[in-house]
Amino acid sequence: MDFEDEAFVLAARAHGESGAIVDLLTANHGRFVAHVAGGGSRKMRPFLQPGARAIVNYRSRVSEQLGSASLEPVGEGPAALFDDPLALAGLAAAAAVTAGALPEREPHPGAFFAFEALAEALALLEAWPAVYVRFEAGLLQELGFGLDLSKCAATGSTDDLVYVSPRTGRAVSREAGAPYADRLLALPPFLLSSQGGLMEGDVGAGLDLTGHFLETFVFAVMNRPLPPARVWLLDRLRDAGRL
Repeated sequence: MDFEDEAFVLAARAHGESGAIVDLLTANHGRFVAHVAGGGSRKMRPFLQPGARAIVNYRSRVSEQLGSASLEPVGEGPAALFDDPLALAGLAAAAAVTAGALPEREPHPGAFFAFEALAEALALLEAWPAVYVRFEAGLLQELGFGLDLSKCAATGSTDDLVYVSPRTGRAVSREAGAPYADRLLALPPFLLSSQGGLMEGDVGAGLDLTGHFLETFVFAVMNRPLPPARVWLLDRLRDAGRL
């Protein structure tokens, strides 16, 4: 199997004296893990940080086995965010969640474009945490666990949707959900519409929402917790007063 594709680096670890095993999210081929010769060198290390973008040339004699890849860096990547540790934490969390959630060698172009949109939004200081929530919601959609926020699960109404059922992922209106409010997840308005506005507490509610479904329907099935980088992101957003 040979191909050339756009890719984001999700993770990398040293392998042998100078190589690296690199986890990649490609645009058209999905998530691939490959050996990169020289990937452990000081020269290549900056280009293998989570969120770095590259053109990848992948080669494998047998499709089921670990292949090799060469990477041509594209743009500044994470280096553009070195003055913003919080945004770097967001990029690292997105990479870790993607690497943990997506199966290997299964095309998911929606996940690639969602990651691309988030990477571009990280330069927007005030906006990117909400974009991160939308990224996780899009990842759930791509994996077949999308939230249904179109109407109330109980009444069919499209008005005043303020809750989500933690069991079904369907929206619930304020009136229908009132008796069960303590058992429902809050639905921040910005997830319903790009014009919904962003209020204090909305990002935290959004991360609780997507985190619940990622944990329940994706990571728990693999007997794994949410990635530590995702937990650290919440801690850092909380410390910064951004939740």
